[in-house]
Amino acid sequence: MLTQLLCQSARIMLFARPFKKSDMWRRVVQGGALALLAISLAACARNGIGSAIPGDNRPHSGVARARSLPIQGMDIARYQGLVDFDAARRSGQHFVFMKSTEGKDYIDPNFYTNWAKARAAGLPRGAYHFMTWCSLASEQAAWFVKMVPNDPDALPPVLDLEWNHASSCTNKPNREDALEKVRLMLAAMEAHTGKLPIIYTDMTFHRDVLEGAHLPNAFWLRSTAAEPHQRYRGRDGWTFWQWTQTGVVNGVGPEVDRNAFYGSRDDWTNFLLTGCDPRAIALLGPTGRCLIQK
Repeated sequence: MLTQLLCQSARIMLFARPFKKSDMWRRVVQGGALALLAISLAACARNGIGSAIPGDNRPHSGVARARSLPIQGMDIARYQGLVDFDAARRSGQHFVFMKSTEGKDYIDPNFYTNWAKARAAGLPRGAYHFMTWCSLASEQAAWFVKMVPNDPDALPPVLDLEWNHASSCTNKPNREDALEKVRLMLAAMEAHTGKLPIIYTDMTFHRDVLEGAHLPNAFWLRSTAAEPHQRYRGRDGWTFWQWTQTGVVNGVGPEVDRNAFYGSRDDWTNFLLTGCDPRAIALLGPTGRCLIQK
């Protein structure tokens, strides 16, 4: 913790703005401390404490391409506290996914506030449900349908699929059982919202359950040290990429997960209109999905 604080202080001093008019900067230069700061930051890097860049406190070179993608967004839960969605939108965020429900009886205490405020700010928003493995999929589906509004202007809902390592639930169903629960939940979410749900997952759950599974859904993949195609076998056509958990966004106090959409601005407009990855519309359209939202 002390090392992190020292590194953070060094970064603040080194990147103070404006350089030429800053009394602090002049004192650093006049005192010959600039070299010492550089040495300190180099030591931070050797200790795995990366220098901050705009938008990320601990950037990884393996995800550099994500920062160049034109459509950027974030995902939030109660840990982010009160969010200024107007400020986030003005700073270049194009979308936000927010936690709504978990399991069969939990709702994020900030969900309804976030849901209303993001809409008022004109920031496209979608709800995600965190799947647990200690309650029935039918119970979780009923809870999601009861608690999450079916707003026509919302992004497709998201089913968050991970093993529940951080909870008291230690159940870990086999692949066939897990997929059965996943398909039931996806069907219920689609019936409720009229949009094909997005699947969010991490490397472990994908390897154990989703790898090789044929699902029509768009995939949102977590990969904070490499590009998704390097970590997820058979998922080269991902739609969203969660590229850091130490993101910095105007209007959000704590660090926040940052994400990127795979395509161009035109692709994003198409996604907003249809709720589907544009690359899949030709295949999914005949099934009655991907209709332009009125």
